[in-house]
Amino acid sequence: MKLLTSLFITALATTSINANELSVDEIIKRANHAAFYQGDDGSSAARMKIIDEQGRVQMRQFNVLRRDIEDGGDQQFLIAFSRPSDVKGMMFRVEKHITTDDDRWLFLPALDLVKRISASDKRTSFVGSHFYYEDISGRNTSLDSFELIEQTPTHYIIKAVPKDPSVVEFASYMVEIKKDVMLPTKISYTNNNGDVYRIIEAKKIKVIDGYPTVVSSQVSLPLTGAKTLMQFKGVKYNKGIPQTVFSERSLRNPPKRWLK
Repeated sequence: MKLLTSLFITALATTSINANELSVDEIIKRANHAAFYQGDDGSSAARMKIIDEQGRVQMRQFNVLRRDIEDGGDQQFLIAFSRPSDVKGMMFRVEKHITTDDDRWLFLPALDLVKRISASDKRTSFVGSHFYYEDISGRNTSLDSFELIEQTPTHYIIKAVPKDPSVVEFASYMVEIKKDVMLPTKISYTNNNGDVYRIIEAKKIKVIDGYPTVVSSQVSLPLTGAKTLMQFKGVKYNKGIPQTVFSERSLRNPPKRWLK
């Protein structure tokens, strides 16, 4: 599903490639749309394989629902965890906003607790994986500045710099966008020492219902060797998922009909 991973392009810029090519703001707009807004809604089953720096492995299985409130605008996400037993019944809900911070909640069934994920926590681990909360629904499109660095016959290569570096752990990142599908295929994050410390890659792309879709993505940490692989199956678009599915009530009472 376009959800991921993951691989999330943000912000607008105004630099032109040249008079006959797309401007950077149009590249960003199209890539963001391809990554997050295919169809009016979508669903999929997902599996994460988490490998830490010692080579220890954990698995996560879950189902993802997504609904667009406005094409290219606000969205809703609901994620229901099914395996392993320590995360079964856990629910993650997102109200994604374009002009303000997203709202995120995590339901912990063992504690019967709905925990709100604060804006300051959006770049922390998503349920023990190397994906961040912000990776799941995407980084806000107004937080970074973009510059076209290079274009090859197959890719646009764009550098992004945060407008407020005090609230993120990266100094910049490089994005490679595949021209034929306008999907980000690699994002490399650099820290303040100039080291590439985090890489998100689209490992496999398929066309589903006419939409180019990332069905396998990976976050890797080159400095430690840790990584998380995420795979999607059963991807479906335009299911007509109602707004009520994405309510607070669904955290404790999952909408089983839509999560099949």
